[in-house]
Amino acid sequence: MSNSKKKLTVSLELSEKQASLGLFDAVSIIVGIVIGAGIFETPALVAANAGNGIKLIGLWLVGGIISLIGALCFAELATTYPHPGGSYYYLHRAFGKRIAFLFAWARLSVVQTGSIALLAFVFGDYTAQIFSLDGLGNIGNYSASIYAGLAIIISTGLNIIGIRQGKRAQNWLSVLKILGLILVVIAGLIFAFTFAPAQPPPTSSNASNNLGLGLVFVLLSYGGWNEAAFISAELKNAKRNILRSLILSIGIITAIYILINFAYLQGLGINGMANSKAVAADLMRQANGESGAIFISLLISISTLGALNASVLTGARSNYALGKDFSLFSFLGKWNNATNTPTNAYLLQGIIALALIVLGSITRKGFETMVDFTAPVFWFFFLLCGLSLFILRNREFHVERAFQVPLYPLTPIIFCLTCGYLIYSSTVYTGIGSLVGVVVVLIGIPLAVSSEQ
Repeated sequence: MSNSKKKLTVSLELSEKQASLGLFDAVSIIVGIVIGAGIFETPALVAANAGNGIKLIGLWLVGGIISLIGALCFAELATTYPHPGGSYYYLHRAFGKRIAFLFAWARLSVVQTGSIALLAFVFGDYTAQIFSLDGLGNIGNYSASIYAGLAIIISTGLNIIGIRQGKRAQNWLSVLKILGLILVVIAGLIFAFTFAPAQPPPTSSNASNNLGLGLVFVLLSYGGWNEAAFISAELKNAKRNILRSLILSIGIITAIYILINFAYLQGLGINGMANSKAVAADLMRQANGESGAIFISLLISISTLGALNASVLTGARSNYALGKDFSLFSFLGKWNNATNTPTNAYLLQGIIALALIVLGSITRKGFETMVDFTAPVFWFFFLLCGLSLFILRNREFHVERAFQVPLYPLTPIIFCLTCGYLIYSSTVYTGIGSLVGVVVVLIGIPLAVSSEQ
């Protein structure tokens, strides 16, 4: 047996011995990973592209189905090749070092930093509901961008000097996020059973009919199921529980997302959602006045700040690993022993994220521009991961698979076709952000070649 096969066998054996998660644990973790701050921002953008309430709810249902299909594909990869590198490892194994490098470059320059900027804009949009800068002239037009930039600077600075949020604080931030969701749903149900559904305003509507772009925003909110699939390698009775845990968790997430969008529809109407800059705050303003808007904005701002800090911390660690793996980025692989942090990785990540805040400010679309920036790149590498499933099944047919994606090859074919459609939608129907994201990744091609020299 070759060394690589021995390593794989040992890895699989360790994975089986370390299996410690039951079905309830898995469902709780997946739901916790997937439901993020984006759900307080994306419904307005989905509404702006859905055209009407039925299509809006339909998009969220389709998003859940696509997420389940993708999660099943990643579950096979995760259980067959348990590795902390995740997608990086699958791409390296299937396509070689250059594609793996390009993925790492895209994560550094687009995906992770774009996600940080995206969360920063959610924080900025809701913080601006509490502390508006409108009284400062033109500066008021950039309130969300100013708060977003400050959040990145503060979070990066705190991590560089070694101050981290404790586990208990992170748990409380998750509780605040869930509390915010519950309050929004209650407010919507009050409208549903006490008042007539909100009527759309006669003018100034942003609602259109672009379902492809709407689906891009929907699937952003479902993002995280690819990370969640990795826990399948630690599931007890994995063969039986993987499918059950994915169906249950994504079913719960889909139900929550449909319910919260129903709440937004009842309180604001499709055009009210489409015109909103902070949809949860606007709904609470309708239900409880300005105090309700400020309260929900405060909950969301604090919760989002926690998610932002976690993204800053984990992103710097992956960039540090990139510096260790590729000499071209060796400066990222330096560790500051005094603070016990990868200082250079934090600094570069922070600079790129701040540059993206500037890009979002120039376009005046902030959060939406960040989705444009990350989506084509994100779905391109998801497509490659889907293709790697076919390649590795064919090339490494001798490797035992604890879990095999149901209805193969139909399921991964549907996933790959969906990825292709979303690449198309996120480049053709979006703004300058998508073009910038694609160009940044293309810059990585000569870097990938030079990394091997």
